[in-house]
Amino acid sequence: PAPGLAYAVLRIPRLGVTAPVAEGTGKAAVLDKGYVGHYRHTAQPGEAGNAALAGHRNTHGEPFRHLDLLRPGDTVVVDTAAARYTYVVRRILPRTAPGDGTVLAAVPHSAVHPAYRFTAPAAYLTLTTCTPAYTSTYRLVVWGVLRSTQSR
Repeated sequence: PAPGLAYAVLRIPRLGVTAPVAEGTGKAAVLDKGYVGHYRHTAQPGEAGNAALAGHRNTHGEPFRHLDLLRPGDTVVVDTAAARYTYVVRRILPRTAPGDGTVLAAVPHSAVHPAYRFTAPAAYLTLTTCTPAYTSTYRLVVWGVLRSTQSR
């Protein structure tokens, strides 16, 4: 997808969230427009690897305002022109350092909190936002695993 352009819709039923997904995570071009941003150089939704998305928790539409309310077993859906991808939340890392970049790895894990890790290749979805609310001190990370794909 072209940088800054919406190409998918993220749905989080438990939270009542429906938000457009755009390529990139730049504030001015993507996040500050209320979009959820796709981290470049991570897998696209439905692909093997880790499709990683970022969103504001406060301000600019705050699509991830209540991300901390997700629980293992909840579903997260990504709709694209090609298919609907349904992920099941498997792990939640309530707080890590902003520089904990391994949470975006193809097989995601936390370099800061080693107990939070996956060990096998799969189709993962990672959602990241700032925490606690109204700060950017840490990052909250939610990981899901692809459960189903529905072609359009």
